[in-house]
Amino acid sequence: MKEEIVELQEQIAESALYSEDLAPVPAAKRTWSMWNLAFIWVGMAVCIPTYMLASYMIKSGLSWQAALVIIGLANVVITIPMALNGHAGVKFGIPFPVLGRASFGIYGIHIPSIVRAIVACGWFGIQTWIGGLAIYAIFNAAVGSEGNPGLDIGKFVAFGIFWVINMYFVWKGTESIKWLEEYSAPILVLMGIALIIWGMVQAGGFGIVLEQSKQLDKPVASLSLDENEAILTMNPIRNADGRVKATHYRVGIPGRSDGVWVPLQGEIYPMKYSKGIIPGSVLSGREGLNLDFKYEEGGKVWKSSPTKVMLDVVGEGEEGGSQWWSYILWFTAMVGFWATMALSISDITRYTTSQKAQVGGQFIGLPGTMILYSFVGIFVTCAAVINFKDVLIAPDAPWDPVSLISKFESPWVVIIAQIFMLIATLSTNIAANVIAPANAFSNLNARAINFKMGGTITGLIGILTCPWWIMDEISGILIFVSGLLGPVLAILICDYFLIRKTNLDLAELFKTEGKYTYSGGFNISAMIALLIGIVAGLIGKWVPALDFLYSLSWFTGFFVAFVVYYLLMFRTKSLEVSPES
Repeated sequence: MKEEIVELQEQIAESALYSEDLAPVPAAKRTWSMWNLAFIWVGMAVCIPTYMLASYMIKSGLSWQAALVIIGLANVVITIPMALNGHAGVKFGIPFPVLGRASFGIYGIHIPSIVRAIVACGWFGIQTWIGGLAIYAIFNAAVGSEGNPGLDIGKFVAFGIFWVINMYFVWKGTESIKWLEEYSAPILVLMGIALIIWGMVQAGGFGIVLEQSKQLDKPVASLSLDENEAILTMNPIRNADGRVKATHYRVGIPGRSDGVWVPLQGEIYPMKYSKGIIPGSVLSGREGLNLDFKYEEGGKVWKSSPTKVMLDVVGEGEEGGSQWWSYILWFTAMVGFWATMALSISDITRYTTSQKAQVGGQFIGLPGTMILYSFVGIFVTCAAVINFKDVLIAPDAPWDPVSLISKFESPWVVIIAQIFMLIATLSTNIAANVIAPANAFSNLNARAINFKMGGTITGLIGILTCPWWIMDEISGILIFVSGLLGPVLAILICDYFLIRKTNLDLAELFKTEGKYTYSGGFNISAMIALLIGIVAGLIGKWVPALDFLYSLSWFTGFFVAFVVYYLLMFRTKSLEVSPES
C-alpha cells in the first residue's frame, strides 16, 4: 500500500453523480477511531437475533459449546471479507454505491445497491416495530395496565414514537450516529454481564446453569414401538437437584379421550401401552399423542404448552459425516448473518482514520460481541429453565428476551429491561439498516437525494412493509435475499484487489462519461458474473441433486461469481487500470 488515504484532486462538483454525501471524506474529517468502529459493531451485534442464534442450533441437537464455536468461527470468517471490502472506504473515503461503480458501472451498481437497500428497509420496519413494542410495554408497566395481545392504537403510537427517535439520528447526521454507538456500546456490554450474574446467582452457580443446556436439546417426549407395545418416554424439565419440576402430566389419545391429570411422584419411567389402545392413525404416524404438564403450588397452577408426540421413525443411526454436514450448514447460515453489512461496510469505514483502525475495530467489535451475546442468550435461558416455575418443558424456555422479560413480576425490572432493549434495537437499526439504504437511494439521484432524504425514504418504506402484519413472513424473505448477495461481495473484492490492485481513479467514479461508464453505464462482465453466481447458489432449490449448492448458497455464489468475474475481466483488453494510489 503506497498511500493509505487518497484525496480527490479534480473539481467534479458539477457532475450528476456527485453530492456532498457521496463525495470522498477527506482525511481531515475522519473522526472514527478503532474503538469507535468497535463500538459500532457492538451496537449492531447486540440485538434479539444475536441473542437467539444459539437457540436454533441447540434445538437441532448441537451442544452449546459447538454452537458457540460455530458462531465464533463464522464471524471471524465473515470479518475477513468485511475488512477487505472496508479497505477502499478508508483509502478513498467513498461509500458502497460509489465503490461499486468501478466494478458494476455507474448505473449497473444500482441493481445490487437497491436490493441491499430494500433488504435493509424491511429490517428497519421490523426493528422499529420491535422497539415500539418495548415502548408499549414500558407504558403498561408504568401505569400497571395489561397490554393488548393484538393490534391496538397504543402499539401504533409507540411504533410512531420509536420511528421518530430513529429519524432524529438520521436527520442529525453521521456524527450523531457515532455518538449513539459510542455511548450505547458499554451499556449493552454491561447489560450482558449483568444478565449472566443474575442467572448465576439465581441458580446457585455458573456450572449448574450450563448443566441445564442438556435438557434443552432433548425432545419433550418420544413414542416408539416394541413388539406389541407402544412406549412413551417423557423428558420434562428438571430442577437443579434432578427432580422433575411438574407435579402432574396428562396424555390424550386422539379420538378417545383428552386424558386425566396424573400426579408425578419421584422418577419418570417409560410408559407402556398395548398397541390395541393406540389408534392406527398414531401407529401409522399420521397423528400424535397429546401431552402436557402442570405444576401446582399454594393454590396456583402453571401449565406447559401442549405437545404432539409423533411415532419415532427409527433409522440406521447417524453417520459421523451427517453431523459434520450439520455443522457446515449452520456455519454457512452464521456467515450469511452479516452478509449484507459485508457489502456496504465502506459506508462506515470511510469515516475511520486508518486501515489499522478499520481492521482492528471490526475484529475487536464483531466476533467477540457475537460470541458474548450468543452466550448470554444460552446462559440466561438455561438459568430460566430452573428459575421460573412455568418452564416445564424445553419448548417453553424463554429463548427470546421478550419472553424472558414477561416472566418478571416487578414493573421496575420490566421497565429497565425494556429500556435496554430499546437501546439495543436503536443502535442496531441506525447503523445496520439506515446508513446503507440512505446512500443507495442518494446514489439513484445524487443531485436531488441527500443522506437525510435517503434515510427518510428508508423509514417510509419501513412503514410501508407493515411489519405488524407480515413480520414472520418478511423475515424469511429477507434472509433468502441476503443469501443471494454473496456474488456481489465477490465481484467487489475481486475487482478491487485482483483486477485493480487497490488502485481507483477517484475522479472517474463521479463522471457520467469516463472509464467506469463501460457499456451504457453497465459492466457486462459484472452483470454476467452476478447472474451466474446467483443461479449457482439457487439451482439446488429446484434440482435435488444439487441441493448442497443451495444449502451453501452464500459460499457457492461467492466463489462462482469471483472466478467468473476474474476470468471475464482478465480477458477484457479494453480495461484500463489507473496508476493513482
